[in-house]
Amino acid sequence: MAVSAVGASGVQAFSPFPERQRPAAGLAAEAQLSEAELRAVADLQQRDRVVRAHEAAHVAAAGGLVTRGASFSYQTGPDGQRYAVGGEVGIDVSPGRTPEETLAKAERIRAAALAPADPSPQDRQVAARADRMASEARLEIATRTESRSTGGRVAEAYGRGGDGAAAMAGGRIDVFA
Repeated sequence: MAVSAVGASGVQAFSPFPERQRPAAGLAAEAQLSEAELRAVADLQQRDRVVRAHEAAHVAAAGGLVTRGASFSYQTGPDGQRYAVGGEVGIDVSPGRTPEETLAKAERIRAAALAPADPSPQDRQVAARADRMASEARLEIATRTESRSTGGRVAEAYGRGGDGAAAMAGGRIDVFA
């Protein structure tokens, strides 16, 4: 399952990635761009920073659940440079080996999905799936706990261990060898 980034344009965000270094030829090309093209380049640069920061937030929050690092989709600007305009991070959303492990993992998945300042609709879907996974794990834990406590009380009532099922069925079974 991937957590994708679709951040709002115009949102200022910190980027852990350094600004692109433009070769001298790139600077000369920028000098030949119209005002509209320069605005488009500025918008693409801003979008690139937002997308990279968004994906970095997912990676930082997901920790060991990342199955593959951030991958980006690019758009080429009027200056000939490529700018990230979308991205995604692969996150392991499989259940754990136990309900307790699944619950902890679901909480980490949810945190990773909602880590960016402006979670995308897909981020929210992943968080909702993690919430369902957590609910199912809690239910399994509660059912197992209730089953153990009910079985234990019935067995205590009859003074024996392990006969709780027979006692609950309304009968008492003695086995002679």
